[in-house]
Amino acid sequence: MKRRAAKNKAELCFTPTYASWANPIEAHFGPLRQFTLANSNHPNHTVQTRALHTYLRWCNKNARHPDVLAAQRRERARIRSEKGIRWGGRPLQGAA
Repeated sequence: MKRRAAKNKAELCFTPTYASWANPIEAHFGPLRQFTLANSNHPNHTVQTRALHTYLRWCNKNARHPDVLAAQRRERARIRSEKGIRWGGRPLQGAA
């Protein structure tokens, strides 16, 4: 796996078990569910897949937009706050 990552100029990012909040991709799953799956009534998987693809195309097109970046930062901060954990894996002072 390490050779393949090096060959493709990819960086492996290992996160601890039960630390989904530390995985940067997790910040994208909440909005993905909210915008494509929440309160939806897709008649079949094809329509649902189209909705997912539409959302992903929009995200890719607007990935560098400051509003999108700010929303992603807020989502990551919200997740860290809920877990009572700051970056580095240390609990916040006073968090249980």
